[in-house]
Amino acid sequence: MRARTRIARKALVLAAVASLGTGLLAGCADDGGDDGSGGSSDGGGKGKTKITLGLFGSFGLEEAGLYKEYEKLHPDIDIQQTVIERNENYYPPLVNHLTTNSGLQDIQGIEVGNIAEVVEKYSDKFVDLSKYGKESDYLPWKWQQGTAKSGTTVGLGTDVGPMAICYRKDMFQAAGLPTDREQVGKLWAGDWAKLIEVGKQYKAKAPKDTTFLDSPGGLFNAIIGSEKERFYDASGKVVYKTNPAVKRAFDLTAEAAEDKLVGNQTQFQQAWDTTIANSKFAAMACPPWMLGYIEGKSKPENAGKWDLAVPPKAANWGGSFLSVPKSGKNAEEAAKLAAWLTAPEQQAKLFAKRGSFPTAQAAYDLPLVKDAKNKMTGDAPIGQIYAPLAKELPVQVVGAKDQIIQQGLTDNGVILVTQGKSPKDAWDNAVKTIDNNLEK
Repeated sequence: MRARTRIARKALVLAAVASLGTGLLAGCADDGGDDGSGGSSDGGGKGKTKITLGLFGSFGLEEAGLYKEYEKLHPDIDIQQTVIERNENYYPPLVNHLTTNSGLQDIQGIEVGNIAEVVEKYSDKFVDLSKYGKESDYLPWKWQQGTAKSGTTVGLGTDVGPMAICYRKDMFQAAGLPTDREQVGKLWAGDWAKLIEVGKQYKAKAPKDTTFLDSPGGLFNAIIGSEKERFYDASGKVVYKTNPAVKRAFDLTAEAAEDKLVGNQTQFQQAWDTTIANSKFAAMACPPWMLGYIEGKSKPENAGKWDLAVPPKAANWGGSFLSVPKSGKNAEEAAKLAAWLTAPEQQAKLFAKRGSFPTAQAAYDLPLVKDAKNKMTGDAPIGQIYAPLAKELPVQVVGAKDQIIQQGLTDNGVILVTQGKSPKDAWDNAVKTIDNNLEK
């Protein structure tokens, strides 16, 4: 899951995602005003072809220097982006623009939770990127996620979100827990319920005014991210209310919330950002794109205090795509740029600088991935930790309204338990909200 704002050529400091979309994140302004529309135009008065990108969260492409590198390789190209921080503020206007076939940027980001709906309903609105990207470079299931039944490849994957658990070594030590990443991973190996039990151990000796985990939403997304079938079944039927895996994830998260093992904030909002800056929690579910977010929101003195351990189960959270609407003024040049930005070499650079883990498996053995480190996690070999997890990811069923369902269960569900509601009332509220939204 990721986040963005909408300022052309302005560096932000956040870190989605993924898409997405992850993904994963890089910075932000306000959420009002610009809805990411505006189309493309030629030039800037200098005879250059301007290619515009409409993104959400923090893809990190500009921050990693990829736009400048492409412009250097292609002096006749000028790249500009607009960014909206939260995908729920980005995606509805995108759908409106697709419906009217107007107001679209040359390249549009699509979060993994929305890709099924876009592929199913709007594939005829997009350039077929299979003519530009190289299918054999990518994880097969990721390529298929972005490809319609007609064979049109609507989106090229920018990243996937293999999950680790990021933790503060100093806070674990203060609470009497091990700090070595292998020992930490063994504490909860094989079962998310063990993670909750470790949280109870942390709470017994926790540094003052801290929680074990950052948020109920982060915990729920991690648990449900380890399931193959979540909100839809393979036939496309909505099953979130009857799928025991969803209810178990909700109940485990609610248990952690009742025991005050998680913070009471919603992720990617300003109050939550403050908990990162002020070291108010000891651990969080951490796909690679989250590392950039942590870095962007942390105080400088906390660099190197983090580490990461394997999760209870292999899980995916986030991952996004780049798509090229046919209505764009510079669709041909935009398609070439989208393919270049998602090629293995560029994905390796993006991971090394921003933490977005490649969808291009050809990148996994490149030194920039294999030898990657992050300022917040010090000497931890993050590429070597995430690569095996990426290969174990469950191939998930993604439904058209995944994003609505997941957000309803977190932002209108388990968060309420931290505010005093019972788990049953929180579940009922989430179901009511989701079903109302599904009927719209």
